Amino acid sequence: MQDSHWLNFEPDFSRFCNIAEIARPNANDAREQLQPRLHNALARFVAAPSHAKVMRITCQENPHYRSELIALLAALTEKHVVAPESISRSTLLNLVYPQENSPNVEGYLQQAHQGILLLPASQVLVNPMLWTVLKAAIFSGELAWEQANKKQYAPLPAAKSLQTQLIIYGDRALMAEFEQLEPDTMGSLWQYGEYESDLVLDNCNLPSYLRTIESVCDAITVTPPQNEEDWHALFRSGVRTCEDHDRVPLCPVWIKALLAEAAYQSEDNTITAASLKLANEARDYRESYLPNRALEDIHGGHVIIDCKGSQVGQVNGLTVVELPGHPKAYGEPARISCVVHFGDGDISDVERKAEMAGNIHAKGMMIMQAFISSALDLQQPLPYSASIVFEQSYCEVDGDSASLAELCAFVSALSQVEINQQLAITGAVDQFGRVQAVGGINEKIEGFFHVCAHRGLTGEQGVILPKANIVNLCLNSEVLDAIKAKQFHLWPVEDVDAALPLLTGMAFRDEEDKPCLLKKIGERIDAVDDEHDRPRGLINRVLNWFGLY
Repeated sequence: MQDSHWLNFEPDFSRFCNIAEIARPNANDAREQLQPRLHNALARFVAAPSHAKVMRITCQENPHYRSELIALLAALTEKHVVAPESISRSTLLNLVYPQENSPNVEGYLQQAHQGILLLPASQVLVNPMLWTVLKAAIFSGELAWEQANKKQYAPLPAAKSLQTQLIIYGDRALMAEFEQLEPDTMGSLWQYGEYESDLVLDNCNLPSYLRTIESVCDAITVTPPQNEEDWHALFRSGVRTCEDHDRVPLCPVWIKALLAEAAYQSEDNTITAASLKLANEARDYRESYLPNRALEDIHGGHVIIDCKGSQVGQVNGLTVVELPGHPKAYGEPARISCVVHFGDGDISDVERKAEMAGNIHAKGMMIMQAFISSALDLQQPLPYSASIVFEQSYCEVDGDSASLAELCAFVSALSQVEINQQLAITGAVDQFGRVQAVGGINEKIEGFFHVCAHRGLTGEQGVILPKANIVNLCLNSEVLDAIKAKQFHLWPVEDVDAALPLLTGMAFRDEEDKPCLLKKIGERIDAVDDEHDRPRGLINRVLNWFGLY
C-alpha cells in the first residue's frame, strides 16, 4: 500500500516570503480589502439615506464585531453612529415625565437623528412591541413623544422630525428569527451585508491581513510576529481553524483570543512560533477532559475498537463528536459492523430504525445501497438481507461521512472477505462510487491515531480518506511526526474501487483472471440460487442423484 507524501498534508506558506519588507496599508484600507462585499454594501447604504432606510448585517453579536462595524462606517461617512448594547422602551423612545422640573428625555432613536442607529438583533427580538414603533418612525420620518408613566398624564410636545438610518446585526440564527418577526426584510427597502469569517490568503491581500493582525497586537499591547517562521505559525493556526490550506480567519474574536493566549505563553510578550504552539497546546489541554474520557473507555475495553488483525463485516469508521456546552468537536473512532443472512435484499439501517440517526445519515445509506445494486447488476433482488449498525453508539448519528465505511462493511460481509482492522476509513459516496469530502477530517484522523499510539504503532496503521480532503488537512505535530517516520499513514482515495483493495487486499471489480470482491459476491449468490433450486426431501434428493428428478 502506497500513501501520499507527507508534504501533501501540510499547508505551504513558502509563497509568502520577505514578510517583514511588505508595506502595510492603513487600517481603513485593510478593512476595505478584507471585507470588500460588506464595504460595498455599507457604502451604498450610507450614500442613499432617502431610500435605504434599514440594513441587516449577518455577523456575531458581540462588542468586537460592533467595533468593526463602527470603524467601517466611520471610514465611509461623517454621520455619527449610536450603537447601544441593549435597548428598552425608556432608552429607545422619546419620553415625557409628569413630574415638575423633569426634563423630557430623548431616546437612542432620536439621538441618531441624521445619523445611524446600530442595534443587536437579539434586543429587537426580545422587545417585539418596540419594533413596531421603531419601524414606523424610521419610515415615516417622525417620532412622537410618549408618556413615561402611563398612569400619570403630562402634556406631550409636538412630534420631532427623524432622519435616521437603522442597521440591525446578528448571527444567522437570530436573523432567521428576525425574518419571522419582519417578513419584509427581503424587500427592496432593506439592504443586506455580511461580515465574512475567513478569506483566501494570497499575495494581494496579505499586506491587509498583516495590518489587521498588527492592529490587534497594538490594541492588546503585545509585539506582533517578527519573522517569517512566526507569521507562518500564525497562518497555520488559522488554516487549522478554517480547515482549508488557503484560508485564514477574519473573526476578530478568534484573532484576539489567539494573540492574547500566545502573549501569555511568551516570556517577553512577543508573538512567536514557540508561543503560538504553546498557546494551542494549552487550549487543547484545557478542553481535553471529554475527549480523554472517551479514549479511556476505548483503552479500558469498555468500547471495543480493534486496530490489529482482520475481521469480516467489521470496519473502523471515524466520527466527530459535538456536545452542547463543550467548546470544540473531537474525533472518535466507531466500530461499524454488518451481518448478512438469507432474505429479500433489504438492508436494515439499525440506527435509523431505532430513531438514533438523522435524515442526512439515512440519505447516505440509501445512496450506498443504490451504488451496490448498480455494481452487482442483478436481474432480481439480492437473496440476502443485511443489518448495519454503529456498535456501542448511544447518541444520535447524522451526516453521510460514514457511508463509505458502511459500504465497505457490507461488501466484506457479503463476500466473506476480511477487512484489515489496522485501518480506519471515512468518506461519503455518491451513486457512482465516487468518494466525496467530509468535515472534521483532522479531528477524525487524530482520534484514531491516539488509539493506535496508545496500543503501539505497528507501521501499518493509518486512515483512508477522500482525496478531496487533502486541502483540509492540518494535523497536530504528534501525528505529522508519525507520518514522516512512516509509523502512521494516510491514503487519499477518489472512489470505492481504490478504497476496498486497501482494506481487503482484493480488487472490487473484475481484474482479468484474478479474484475480486464482486466475483466473490456473485459466487455466493449463485450458491444460494443453486441451494434454492435443489429438490428437498429424501426421495427427491435420491431421484435427483440418479438424474430422474
